[in-house]
This record gives sequence, structure tokens and C-alpha cells, in this order.
Amino acid sequence: MIAKGEENMRIYTLSTGDVVYRYYKSIVIVFKDKRKVLSTSLQNGGYQEDLTAVFNEDCNPGAGLACTLKAPTHEEHLRIIADELGIDPNFSSGMSTAASMNNVAIQRESYEGLTVTAIVTGGIEVNGGRVGDPTTYYQPIEKETLKKPGTINIMLVIDGDLPEGTMVRALVTCTEAKTAALQELMAGSNYSQGLATGSGTDSTIIITNPTSPLYFENAGKHAKVGELIGITVKKAVKEALKLETGLSPNDQHSVLRRLKRFGINEEGLWQCYIRKGVIKRHKAQFSDYISQLNGNSLMITYTSLYVHLLDQLAWELLSAEEVVQAGNDLLELACKLTNIVHSPMQKVLQQEIILAWEDMLVRSIQQKFDC
Repeated sequence: MIAKGEENMRIYTLSTGDVVYRYYKSIVIVFKDKRKVLSTSLQNGGYQEDLTAVFNEDCNPGAGLACTLKAPTHEEHLRIIADELGIDPNFSSGMSTAASMNNVAIQRESYEGLTVTAIVTGGIEVNGGRVGDPTTYYQPIEKETLKKPGTINIMLVIDGDLPEGTMVRALVTCTEAKTAALQELMAGSNYSQGLATGSGTDSTIIITNPTSPLYFENAGKHAKVGELIGITVKKAVKEALKLETGLSPNDQHSVLRRLKRFGINEEGLWQCYIRKGVIKRHKAQFSDYISQLNGNSLMITYTSLYVHLLDQLAWELLSAEEVVQAGNDLLELACKLTNIVHSPMQKVLQQEIILAWEDMLVRSIQQKFDC
């Protein structure tokens, strides 16, 4: 991990001998020799063999402000950034993000002579989504503004020589590893009730070393290259998300965090409480009890199991009737925990199932206040 506040510095030396720098709100890798690069960037993206540097830039002008491009298109913006960084725009490739470069995560794994290094910045609180979520984007947006910049940007350096097709396979493995990290954190989509698989603006740059005596034709899950990609990327993605927004297993150990993707939050629970009758307590008292309930270990466990029933319903792994039956069992356990009477749900619609859990939480608060 890189110390915060060290704005302009050499922060890492890769096994290839290439140096990683952080300056002008960017992470820059300067190549000391010939490299093969596969990039999702608009600036010299795709497969390239003549690049001399790659970069990841923080385009965030400040808290609460949109990332404004310095040119009519994103590609032109990246070329301007490259020039400002003192690297040739014609022989470099870059990515943009709103994540701070001070929160970069670097993870390295080796096996015999092979070393794989992942350099990651990330944030999905604003832009995290699940592949296949409904979208509204079709026509071009205003090009001077880069909207919803929450992004996981990955620079993956493989200190070995890979043919072009295997580099593409490495990109697939890298993407799978990113998604696995999000699944293990149970990070929710901001656009559906599903678990996130990434953000809408993720970018990746794969760098390999054609001067290496090591030559690999497989970067999938059965190969050691793929294994090292998986380990480094998962670790680095998790570390970057924790550094940027606090997203971590500890942060997710929360009733409200587990329910966030289903639209249940403290304000919604308060409004539901008001609708149910006479307000007997001030909102501060309500919030205090919500805080206690939110951190209750058994309630977190029951909530986690309950929402996973909804996932399996959406994935057609369980029928609605099966979900209602198991959900009622969990509701009964939660009711016993909070000393309220269990009211079995009857409906099998997904929204009604999640509202039954919301009702249980609100009734438990009422019971607490009536004591």
C-alpha cells in the first residue's frame, strides 16, 4: 500500500524494471524496453507494440463536482493529459477515473520465474452495476462532461511473453477476477436489485514483456498465469475499494448495507414507521435503535440469508413458493430475536417479499419503543 499524501513520487518498481510514478493526479508506468499492450482505452486502445508509457488519471476536480473533459471527446482529453504528463500522446494509452491516485492498490504474486502485478484504483458506490442492468444511454451524451465516473481501473503487468490471443484471454481472466472480488464483497448494483459485476466505466490495460524468456500460451483458470492474475487482481480490487470508499467485509457487515440494493434504508424505514401510526418517539431515538439493529450479528445473518433467497428467485434457482416458505422461516427467527409476533407473508411477488422484511424491521422498532 502506498502512503497517503506522497503526491509526486516514484512509488513502485516492477519486476520488468519499469518504474511506476504518481504525479499530477496520475499513475504513470514508463517502459524501459519494448512492451506488448492490450488496452480498453480510446487513446491508442486495442493491441499495441510501440507504446512507451501508460497512465491512469484522476479527473475529479473536487468533491461533488462532475469530471469535466479538456476537449470535445474523451480520446482528445486523454491525449491532452498525456501531453501534460510529459509523455507522447501518440505512443501512450490512458484511462480516467474519479478515484484518488493516493488510494492506489498494488499487489504482486510470483511463481518460479513468473511475476504478475496488479495496479488498481476503484470505486463503485456511484456507478456500480450488474451486467445486463437496464440502461437509458443510447445516443451520445454531452461530450465535454464525463458522467458517473465511479470506476475500477486496472493496470495488469505480466512479466512474460504472451501472444495476442492469450493477452485477450488474460483480459477475460482479469475481468472475472474483478467481478469475483465484488461478489465476495456482496457489492450491490445501483441500477437493479442484483449484485454488481463492475462499474459502467471500468477500464483495463494489460502489459506483457516480449523480451522475457518465458512464453505462455494460456492465461485461463487452468494455467498458472491465470491463477496469479486472479489472486493479484482480486486482492488489489478489494484493497482499492476499501481505500477509496471504505467498502470492505467489515463495512458490509450491516443490515442496511445488505438491504441497500433493494431500496431499503433508514429514511424509508422512518417513513414506514410514520405511516403505521402515532409517532411515539423522536427521529433521533429511532435512528439510535436502527443503529443497534443494523449491527446485530444475528439480524445481519438472517438478513443476508433472506436477500440471497431473492437472488435465487431472480436467477430462477428457487420458485416463488419455495422462497416464501424459507423466507417465512427466517422472518420467524427474526421476530423471535426482536420479540414481535410473526406475521407470515402470503404473496409470492418479489417486491412483496422484500416489503415483508421491511415490515418486520419496522415492527421490531415499534416493539422496542413500546417497552
